[in-house]
Amino acid sequence: GLPIERVDPYGFERPANFDYTSYEDFFSRYLVILTRRAIKWAKLLKGNRGVPKSLKVKRYIRKGIPNEHRALVWMVVSGAQSHMEQNPGYYQKLLEGDKNEKLVDTIKTDMNRTFPDNVRFRKTADPCLQKTLYNVLVAYGHHNQSVGYCQGMNFIAGYLILITRNEEESFWLLDALIGRILPDYYSPEMMGLKTDQEVLGELVKMKVPAVAELMEKHGIMWTLLVSRWFICLFIDILPVETVLRIWDCLFYEGSKIIFRVALTLIKHHQAFILEATNFPDICDRFKEITKGPFVTECHTFMQKIFTEPGSLRMATIEKLRETCRANLIAQT
Repeated sequence: GLPIERVDPYGFERPANFDYTSYEDFFSRYLVILTRRAIKWAKLLKGNRGVPKSLKVKRYIRKGIPNEHRALVWMVVSGAQSHMEQNPGYYQKLLEGDKNEKLVDTIKTDMNRTFPDNVRFRKTADPCLQKTLYNVLVAYGHHNQSVGYCQGMNFIAGYLILITRNEEESFWLLDALIGRILPDYYSPEMMGLKTDQEVLGELVKMKVPAVAELMEKHGIMWTLLVSRWFICLFIDILPVETVLRIWDCLFYEGSKIIFRVALTLIKHHQAFILEATNFPDICDRFKEITKGPFVTECHTFMQKIFTEPGSLRMATIEKLRETCRANLIAQT
């Protein structure tokens, strides 16, 4: 089979305990799928008519965007492309404008903490992506001053840069995610984030009641287990290839995808989670369920997220968001 390198195609070093044998087995199978999808996408994008919203495109995106088209498709379906075209020179102006010193310092502090395991973000790399990341985050913090900068955004911007290899496109994709796709996750109060964690709790009550009961019995708040799933959009939680497949759908279908992934992880491992007898044990099990072949086999995993949780209507989520938000506001 293919030799699996110690550094993955995106520049991440594989961990010391990485299981090369089973990954090689998965990847040789996945490569066949990728090749087949690449041919279909080439046909779809031929003549460059853009990417229309259609059931066919939705199906194609769920089956994964080939990496060579990822940046283009993300830009188009997220609306980032049209925002960029409507605001020529805007990104440059942000970089040249006056800076908020405090914001700049906070971002600088986080530079070395962003992907220490990625060779392209090392100071020794050429080009070193830290400068690009710094620019994107500083520009965004001045573009959206109500958010500014908070931890988690560095990881998201970092992934965008690795995929687009384009500073300005990364900025507009970050704007699509924070400004439109993720409702209020990164504002100082993080109201949207807190709301969505509660929404997940409600969905678990509906779809995996035994796990919900376990949580209640031990008095555990969802935020302690899943806040990083939401804040980092599964970066550093699930394997890179799987995260990118989730993001393909996130840019096209919106934040509902995050709930599908979370519910699938919980429901699929329900029996394993229910063996836990105390709080630390539950925490460990929630870390365990994000590892192993189930999540590494990204193609089958992505099929599962659309079947395993069952029906999940945006209307249901919106309604739950309303109630959970109201409850949170009442508590403050």
